[in-house]
Amino acid sequence: MPKSLTLIWQLLRKHISIFELAIFFIANLIGMTVILSGVQIYSDLKPILTGENSLIGNDYIVITHAVERVGINTEVFSKEDIEALRQLEPVNNVGSFSASKFEVDGSIMFNGRRLSTMLFFESVPDEFIDVETRSWGYNSGDTTIPIILPRNYLNLYNFGFSSTQNLPQITEDIIKSVSLGLRLSGNGITDDYTGRIVGFSDRINTILVPNDFLSWANKRYADINDQDPTRLILEVSNPSEPELITFFEENNYEIENKPSESSKALFILKVCVAIIIAIGVIFCILSIIILTLSIYLLLQKNVNKLENLVLIGYTPRRVATPYKVMTLVLNLSILAISLVLIYIAKEHYMTYLSEIAGRTLTSSPTTAILTGIIFTTIIIAFNFFIINRKIREISRKR
Repeated sequence: MPKSLTLIWQLLRKHISIFELAIFFIANLIGMTVILSGVQIYSDLKPILTGENSLIGNDYIVITHAVERVGINTEVFSKEDIEALRQLEPVNNVGSFSASKFEVDGSIMFNGRRLSTMLFFESVPDEFIDVETRSWGYNSGDTTIPIILPRNYLNLYNFGFSSTQNLPQITEDIIKSVSLGLRLSGNGITDDYTGRIVGFSDRINTILVPNDFLSWANKRYADINDQDPTRLILEVSNPSEPELITFFEENNYEIENKPSESSKALFILKVCVAIIIAIGVIFCILSIIILTLSIYLLLQKNVNKLENLVLIGYTPRRVATPYKVMTLVLNLSILAISLVLIYIAKEHYMTYLSEIAGRTLTSSPTTAILTGIIFTTIIIAFNFFIINRKIREISRKR
């Protein structure tokens, strides 16, 4: 520090209240740490809850047009409707359901009994299926049809139907080994096939067959080519997004399945982070008020000395420099300590999350650093404005 500034500082520091500065330092440190902690936690947890590498993954929802009257629902999704859905930010992918337009009779021999029922088939693009199997697909001429059932169908049998009919409960492996007799008829044609259950879906509540088979079968047994779907399956980052909900309401779409836990977790995360940041902002505002009052009081105590310094030739800018240096050091120290505290906390909770996830999770402090720099710059700029304004008022009185 130049000698002239040292003399000014020695002259003015007698009226500086260490207690007031300490209150400002502590309050602003708490506020800054809380704000940056909220931002860092949200930045670290959002990729873990959503995205390709998330612990929970994206949500899949099925939508239909609302049925408003008794009768056949002829509402379909046009290409324009599907494209409009693709343009929504929360929507990552859109798939169409295709339904069988022919009769399907299914039968199975189990425990000496023949069980039979009428069935229906649907299909969706393969990327929406949550069953990993090498047996999925259909080649022209095959008499065996791979089938994916909803897992709750098996649960309904094991814990409902079997107990009322004195039938044994069955496992997934057992039912996969059983052949299902299928008779497909329509358009004056009847053929017999063998159905083989290759998996159980937790995501899609319907009887699934490969897209290629259903397209071929609709053409053979119903003389129908591909048509506009009545149901769609959407892969979304967060089904609770207001943009998505508003779009569904405006277009009278209904959601068949409720959002999963990932959207709830993300919503709770956003609320918690908002509360944390709000508390931090309150602390920062209070600390700024304390520092502003301290600066005004300090300048007021030194008003005679400041006037004399201006009279003997010191410029207002030079007179204000010690106060600016003081506020600059205080705020930069607060930023540095806050970032160190956040870094220590981040190392602990990221280690814990990595253990839960079973893999090493990475975290970047960039968001917290940028946020801290922005907040600190705003606070310093405000403090400088207060100091310059007060010094100019004093200099004009000489």
